[in-house]
Amino acid sequence: MNDKTIATHNGNFHADDVFSIAALKCIFPSFNLIRTRDLDIIAKADIVLDVGGVYDPDTGRFDHHQRGGAGQRENGIPYSSFGLIWQKYGVEICQGNQELANSVDADLVSTIDAIDCGHVEGVAQGISLSQTISMFNPTWQEDSHYDTCFDEAVDFASRVLTRFIASANGGISAKAIVAKAIENAADPRVIVLEKYTPWKRTVHALSTEALYMVYPSGSGPWRIQTVPVEPGSFEDRKSLPKPWAGLSDKALKEVTGIDDAMFCHNGLFIAGAESFESTMKMAAMALEA
Repeated sequence: MNDKTIATHNGNFHADDVFSIAALKCIFPSFNLIRTRDLDIIAKADIVLDVGGVYDPDTGRFDHHQRGGAGQRENGIPYSSFGLIWQKYGVEICQGNQELANSVDADLVSTIDAIDCGHVEGVAQGISLSQTISMFNPTWQEDSHYDTCFDEAVDFASRVLTRFIASANGGISAKAIVAKAIENAADPRVIVLEKYTPWKRTVHALSTEALYMVYPSGSGPWRIQTVPVEPGSFEDRKSLPKPWAGLSDKALKEVTGIDDAMFCHNGLFIAGAESFESTMKMAAMALEA
């Protein structure tokens, strides 16, 4: 039974209204969605987002187009409808985990808000998730109905949101594991993980000495990976030895003298061998290079 009526604007849609509906689907398994700009219909809705000219979470109003907007984060990024919805329901969507909700806001929600509000300083270049959502709108050459395309975009956004939450939760859960590995390292420059876990943020937060991470790949062999100078950077604290660049199998074995060496990326940020012992040898050689 649809016991809630949720209203947003009709016509062309963007990532903020699409993701807002995707988020609300996590809270309300079923509801009656109306896409309209009819103020009389909007006034009767239980929840209104990205239209209506009012921000009042207590009465279910989540617009940001009114004069003065609807506030901004401490970092200056204004709230769009998605950010306003996330403020209200994010912790609930994340099963009461405030840290997880904050992480999703920082890495997903705020970026969509920034693009929607034209606050794009510091936003990565290239095609964005917001642009991807916009491409669900029908082109001038198509006869598709906007509402049908909107539903397709929401289905896509729901999947992205679910996976983003799962990924963020995995990163948060990995913190203790990585912190323990840093604490237990025989050499603070080489951190060994018994199982691959997301490590970059924790390593950068806790260790200025770590140069290489050693961990097993999903298929069995071991990997050595460089620690970048900062998260997202393509510059490493210390690259792997230049003579290894782009080599694999026999060629890499000859250069390293390691009989089960497998490969080294041409970018000198990751290499691997069949065994843990050999990968540690690679780490020792890299430290001396």
